[in-house]
Amino acid sequence: MEKSFLSPSENAASFIETGCKKTSYTALKEFVLGILGGAFIAFAAEGSNVAIHTIGSVGLAKALAGVIFTTGLMMVIIAGAELFTGNSLIVISCLKNKSRWLAMLKNWFFVYTGNFVGSLLVVYFILHSGQLGFSGNLLGGFTIKTAVYKTGLNFENAFYMGILCNWLVCIAVWMASTARDIAGKILAIFFPIWLFIASGFEHSVANMYYIPAGILAKANEGFVQAAISLGVKSDQIANLNWGTLFTKNLIPVTLGNIVGGALFVATIYWFVYLREGKAKGDKSIT
Repeated sequence: MEKSFLSPSENAASFIETGCKKTSYTALKEFVLGILGGAFIAFAAEGSNVAIHTIGSVGLAKALAGVIFTTGLMMVIIAGAELFTGNSLIVISCLKNKSRWLAMLKNWFFVYTGNFVGSLLVVYFILHSGQLGFSGNLLGGFTIKTAVYKTGLNFENAFYMGILCNWLVCIAVWMASTARDIAGKILAIFFPIWLFIASGFEHSVANMYYIPAGILAKANEGFVQAAISLGVKSDQIANLNWGTLFTKNLIPVTLGNIVGGALFVATIYWFVYLREGKAKGDKSIT
């Protein structure tokens, strides 16, 4: 009878082929699938905000947000899309000399760019849908508050929270790839993503929604007043802009995401199961 999942060593070997496939895509395909990936994660982000914007308990709010946010990666994996954070696992194929490092960097560039475009597309639709006016503009204020928090992190905090985030995201991708059916993939994705959101870690692609949504929401005085009522200061709102999006968040978080996925998942599993001279076979799973 066929196993319902791959063993760790079998899974590691499968990522060699996955990396080869992903690095063979044309730039256009990477970009378009990246748009889908960014949009799916943005849907997860905006839905999470809707669900928690009236909850006073931070812990309870993050726990609920995590339950909803898991849908984003499920759509990426099952429906088919490209996500920059998950693609740090291509490193396995490069370490085995099956994919070129330059091709991996090309994939990262076009997928990351596509993720950004897809996120902004959802931001545009949300702003024009009137959704941020929910609860007497409180959702708009909460959106600004979230963006202010994320652009208020120092470089070190953002970097390390980026590492922790993508360690879990790539473990979710890794576990989902072991499953041979959709139910198994959904369960494998659900718990690590729930954990990363509940922990408050930083995901570069999710932040491509959270922060631009807050920046553009600043144009509405009702949303600004709602943010102030939630404890956000006027000078903090003034410092929320396209420059701080990158310097205070996306740059350190993206670097941390790369380390979290490429080093703590891809490189470690390559070292354990695939490096030259490693004995074949896997006795760790019965």
